[in-house]
This record gives sequence, C-alpha cells and structure tokens, in this order.
Amino acid sequence: MDFIFILFYFLIIIPSAIIHEYAHGWMADRLGDPTARHMGRLTLNPIAHIDLFGTILLPLFLFFMTAGGFLFAYAKPVPYNPFNLSNIKRDPALVGAAGPLSNLILAFIFSMFIRFMPLQEGFIMFFSIIVYANILLAVFNLIPIPPLDGSKILFALLPDSAWSFKQTLEQYGFIILLFFIFFLADVLGPIINILFKLFTGFNFFS
Repeated sequence: MDFIFILFYFLIIIPSAIIHEYAHGWMADRLGDPTARHMGRLTLNPIAHIDLFGTILLPLFLFFMTAGGFLFAYAKPVPYNPFNLSNIKRDPALVGAAGPLSNLILAFIFSMFIRFMPLQEGFIMFFSIIVYANILLAVFNLIPIPPLDGSKILFALLPDSAWSFKQTLEQYGFIILLFFIFFLADVLGPIINILFKLFTGFNFFS
C-alpha cells in the first residue's frame, strides 16, 4: 500500500471516527439525553474525543502488523443515558444508527464531488479515500455485536421475550467481536467495495 495512501487514510479515518461519535451525542441530545453535552463531548474538537488506544495505538498496531494492509481507528465513545431518552426501546437504536449514518452521509457528499466535479487525479484519490474510510466505519459499526452500533439496532428490533439472549450477547459481545475481526472480517470487504462502487461509480482498487 502506497505510503501517501496510508498517510491520507490515517488522517481521514480519525476525523471520520470523531464525527461518528459526535453524531451519537447529537442524536441523544435531540432525543432528550443531554449527557454528552454536559460532559463536553458534543463538540467536534478532536481533543474531547481522542482515545489513546482506539485513536492512536490501535491504528499504529494494525499498520505494523498488516504492513499497511488494514487500518482502523475509533474515537472515545460518547456517553449517554438511555433512561433519559423519550422512548427507551426505540431511541437507543436511533442513537446507535446516527454514527454510521453520519459516515454514509460524508461518503455520499464526497462521492458527489468525484462524480460531478472536474477534479485532478490527486483530488480523486484523496476523496476516494474519504469515501472508502467512511463506508468502512459505517459497515463495521453496523455489525450487530456489542458494543458496536448494530447491536443497539438489533436489540430495538428484538421482542422483550429475547431479554436473556440480549444479556448473553452483551456479556460475551467483546469476545465474539474479536473472533469476528480475526476470522470473519474478510466478509466485509465485498460489501464495502459494492457500496463504494455504488457511491462513486468505479471500483476502489481499479
């Protein structure tokens, strides 16, 4: 993977993760929970969102372990109190969906620049990385495994009778997620590539 590509990707995925977390806090605030605002997290200031492990150490670790083949980062999760929300079953799903949706909106906006603006090759590459990184963040976070956002959407759709299943999934979610990352993460590649082509009109690695 080209060094310039890696540098751009690293610089893009961190702000994208911060916007993702801001979107969670913004949605929770709109639905009645001011926790993020009161804790100073309803801001795009990166200092408020940087997580030592997820924002700095994890992407560096992945960079060296995969020789630049895979990079991922996340920002410090925005806190929220579900009991402050107006609808305790539905609204956590809306809060959870806000993060991936913000990334898809960013991907769509920059894909429109690619499609309809007369850009030089360097800008096309840069905007393509923005689109790809944000699609990656959205797709990964929509996996229905705690603590990812997809689990909040899943729990809102499950009936109350599935309470024991929810408890089990929450208890072992991190272990299941690690298993997925190490053994099944490759299944996300085709999904991300399909969405990238749908947004931009061409293949990312073409």
